[in-house]
Formats: sequence, structure tokens, C-alpha cells
Amino acid sequence: MVVGSLTVETDVVVIGGGPGGYVAAIRAAQLGKDVMLVDENKSLGGVCLNTGCIPTKAMIHASDFFHTIKEMESMGISIKDYSVNIEKMREWKNGIVQKLAGGVSMLCKKHGVEVLEGRAIFVSKNELRIEGKSDVNKVKFKNAIIATGSHEIEIPGFPFKDELVISSKDALDLKEIPKNLVIIGGGYIGTEMGTVYGKLGSNVTIIEAMDRLIPSLQESIVSVVANKLKEFNVKTIFNAKALSYESRDGKAYVKISVDGKESEVEADKILVVVGRKPNTEGIGLEAVNVKLDEKGFIAVDETMKTSSDNIYAVGDVVGQPMLAHKASREGKVAVEAICGLPSAFDNKVIPFVVFNDPEIASVGMTEEEAKKKGHEIIKGKFPFTALGRAMTLNQTDGFVEVIADKKTKIVLGVHAVGPNVSDMISEAALAIEMNATLEDIVSTIHPHPTIPESLMEAAEAAMNQSVHIFTPKK
Repeated sequence: MVVGSLTVETDVVVIGGGPGGYVAAIRAAQLGKDVMLVDENKSLGGVCLNTGCIPTKAMIHASDFFHTIKEMESMGISIKDYSVNIEKMREWKNGIVQKLAGGVSMLCKKHGVEVLEGRAIFVSKNELRIEGKSDVNKVKFKNAIIATGSHEIEIPGFPFKDELVISSKDALDLKEIPKNLVIIGGGYIGTEMGTVYGKLGSNVTIIEAMDRLIPSLQESIVSVVANKLKEFNVKTIFNAKALSYESRDGKAYVKISVDGKESEVEADKILVVVGRKPNTEGIGLEAVNVKLDEKGFIAVDETMKTSSDNIYAVGDVVGQPMLAHKASREGKVAVEAICGLPSAFDNKVIPFVVFNDPEIASVGMTEEEAKKKGHEIIKGKFPFTALGRAMTLNQTDGFVEVIADKKTKIVLGVHAVGPNVSDMISEAALAIEMNATLEDIVSTIHPHPTIPESLMEAAEAAMNQSVHIFTPKK
């Protein structure tokens, strides 16, 4: 790498320092490449680390503690005079983010990855223009990886520039807990943030255009969360369209339409979380013939290569699902392909987790999807009301469901809602990737008492071998 001038040269340049970008940069350095990482923000880690996954889960954990105090009476524990200090909670959350972001920067430095703060714009298929604080204004490269992420969708009538309208990023930095919070969008972010602020004392109203929450996941697992939300001061209005809002005396009055009937909902803040768009504009894709698909995402092949033979793309910019762990896997694939290794994004499944109360975790095919693909299926379901560990946690809502092919007994999908199922779903994903059968799961000893036992129990139920629940012979 030639440094100390306005133009630098490198083997691989990575645009974006999120979970797809920084992972790609470090992996490229491990494989002996000269690497440069360009990000617009001083703090590496992208949306996930700085304003998404990590701070959200910190807030979820803190609000869980606060809510749990209210339920301790049944365990013989009485706590009085407790309250929420939102400023201290923010400081604690920000401290976690700073430590992790600092760790990413340190790892880049130790691996010899040169980091530039600035905006990268393609000039040609081998050159970038850098706009920002760096002294470097041009980067010449052999290969590039686009990992620019995504941004919140803004809807008409609710601009983020307005003081009363907030994004998911803003929701993590509120200086006061709103008395009344309206959330437009009942997806995983909307329900997670609704749970957080409902537990902290807000009266939350979720406005959802569809007829149920988190429509991308199967209804049976989402319904458990939907029913539980009522306990956390969260109200849901379905088949509703948010039209506009008026500001009166420092409050927002949100006008909604349900089946043609209009009404108003009062709010101190309006959180808009209706989806995200890929960051593909203004980075010079037209100059390098990088093509987009019909949905506006960068089109890539199984090695993450774009329509330009030396430019790759990973993460949110290449399509759904917009998940950090998917981006990281894609980043490794892209780099390994650049280095000539036999790597491809050929994973069978991508696990999905929603950190609600109770948690949702899902991987593989649903029953409906399996049948559409020609499988005759068998399934097993195990409720957390029958699991010892769930009882000791005082969290017995939910179940684990395993779906398998009837003839081969190969596991096709696992879908769960309940306590700490996010820690169990990786085992299910591994099982599907390895073509594991129900017998493989059943014959694997699971420690007792633990939450992952429920996966084994569900597999037993599918095979009519369940010991801890009664399952009539099929």
C-alpha cells in the first residue's frame, strides 16, 4: 500500500464498516491481502453495532430487569422504591457500544487494515474518490467490496426532521420515557421497541397495515408474542394506515384510517419503523456498470460478485433478509472468492431471531413451505409449560416446533417462541445444514435442565417417542 499521498493503492478496498464490511476486511488481511476499509463514520461496526442490534438488545435486557422486579412477589422477593434512570441506562448502553466499536478498530489495526473515514464513490472499476476528513482523496484498487448497508424508510406525512417523529436510531437515545408512544410498523423492530418502552412505563400503540404483527414469520409463533404484549402496556391496531399528524401543545395527534374510518391517537413521540432501503445511491454504481435487481438491491452471484467482474457486494445492499449474521457470512465468501478459494454463499438456511418477550427464533421451512416443495411432513411440538428450566425461569409461554420429511426424517425447519430460544436456534440451523435427522437430535444428549432440551423433546414428539408430554400415536 502506498501511503503518505493523496492517492493510495490497495489490493482490496471495502466500502462500509458494518458486520459485512469489517469482517470482510479482516478476513482479506488474514488471507494476505493489502486491505483498505472506508466508512463514513468514525465508529466502526455499522448500524448493527452503533444504532441497531447491540444497543437495542441492551435496552431490551435493561427493560426486562425492570419488568421482572414487578413479578418477583410470586417468588417471595419484595422490592420497594425502584425507578428508571433513563440517562444512566443510556450511558450503560453507550458504554457497551463504545467497547465493541473500539474492539473492531483494534482488530483492524492488528490485522494491518488501513481505515479511512470518508464517503467512497466509484470513478472507474479500479478507482474510488474519497470525500471526507481523510487526507486521501483517491484509492486505486484491484478488487472492491460494497458493504454500504441500509437506511430507514421515511413515509409521507412523518418526516424524521420533525421533533416529534423519530427513527429506530433516535428511539435508543431518548432523554425521557414518553408517556404515550405511537409506533408505525409492527415488524420485529416495532414490536421490540414497543416491548422496551411498554415495560419502562410508556403507553404504546402499534399501528400495523397488515392484519397481524411480524407478517414475515408464521402466525402460530407470533401470536404468543402478540398476546403477551398486552401485559406490557402495548396496544395494537391492525389493518390501519397512518395518514398524517398534527402538533398541538407539544404533542402529536396521529390520524389513522381503519376500514375507511378515521380516528386520532395521541403521542408524545411517533416512532416510524416500516422497513429499510439499501444504500446504493450516490456511490457511483453507474460508473462501474454494477446492476441492480428489480427490487433495487445490487445483483450478485453465489460468490457475491456483481455485474462488474472485480467488484463484490454483501449485506443489506444485496437483499433480504437484512441481518448482521448474513452479512458477515457474505463478507467472508466474497473475500475468499477474490482470493481464489472455492467459496460460495450456498447456505441452506439463515436463522432469524426477534428479541421480544418471549423471544422468537426461526430457521428453515415452515409447514406450508415444506408442503409447497413437495414434502410429506411430520412435526413435533413441545410446550414450555412442560419444561423444567422454563418453569424455574418463571417463563412458560411458548413452544418449540420441529418439521421434518416423513420418509427420510431429515429436519426441514425449527420454529420457536419462548425464553432464550435465541440461544437454541444455532443448533437447529446446524442440524439443517448437515442434513440431520430427527433421530440425530433425539440421540444427542442435551444437558438438563436447559432450554435446548425443548428441541430434543419436540423431535421426540415428532417420532411419537415423547416422554414428558403425551402424544397420541399417529
